[in-house]
Amino acid sequence: MEKVSGVHCKTGESPTWHAGEGAWYWVDIPARRVWRLDCASGATRYWQVPEMAACISPAARGGLIAGMESGIFHLALHEDGSVSAERLAAPPASELGEGMRFNDGRCDRQGRFWAGTMFMDMAAERAVGNLYRFTTGEGLSRPFVTGMLTQNGTAFSPRGDVMYLSDSHPQRRMVWAFDYDIASGSPHNKRVFLDLGAQKGRPDGAAVDADGCYWSCANDGGLLQRYTPAGVLDREIALPFAKPSMCSFGGPDLSTLLVTSIDPGTAGAHGWPGAVLLLRPGAQGLPEALFA
Repeated sequence: MEKVSGVHCKTGESPTWHAGEGAWYWVDIPARRVWRLDCASGATRYWQVPEMAACISPAARGGLIAGMESGIFHLALHEDGSVSAERLAAPPASELGEGMRFNDGRCDRQGRFWAGTMFMDMAAERAVGNLYRFTTGEGLSRPFVTGMLTQNGTAFSPRGDVMYLSDSHPQRRMVWAFDYDIASGSPHNKRVFLDLGAQKGRPDGAAVDADGCYWSCANDGGLLQRYTPAGVLDREIALPFAKPSMCSFGGPDLSTLLVTSIDPGTAGAHGWPGAVLLLRPGAQGLPEALFA
């Protein structure tokens, strides 16, 4: 387990491996930063973006697709440190009102971008979050899932025919599975995959490995947990911070996990809150699809 040097995030999120560049990208939401780690050299850098970005995926045309405060953006990150941000789509104001933003998201195996919204003040317990699909051809979809408190945990099975989604709010702590129509990009047959209400931690960001197992960051539990496709917990890794937020497989052999975390800013927080970790958990991941 290795700490990425020189990096501290208030709310590290949405790590993603860019195979073409041999690099990881992730965000620090409140700092409005997009970070990059070059795998070969270990060099890190960041770009300031114009509003909070919470989820990103590499785009086939270059740059990143991002779910931000006011919609879905394309971000072009320039060598001089500047950023070109183009808003591509946004939900109606009635669905993305004041105090809301996009949260967790990633591409399906075909390169469609999925992202959900949330009300940022979690203490308000406002179940107004929705899950959307975005493509260049069809734009932003209607909400496929509604009534979420803190949308999270979006991931897809190796064949792409199962979609996972979590609600990490303390009042929910649920992960659902959906049958996923690969041709149309539509989830259906929603069912409970994991009910974690009685378990330590909350199911935050996640990734799926080559065996189809779901790796979930147990926020507030300080754990990385692997669940089989049948929903059985078969591995658990203790982490040096209480609030892991999301993980991503990468590296040349897709056998390294990058794990982001949240610094709660409380006195006496143990370990390395806000750190970014690299570890080799003995499993291999799957390539992340570029936004098409």
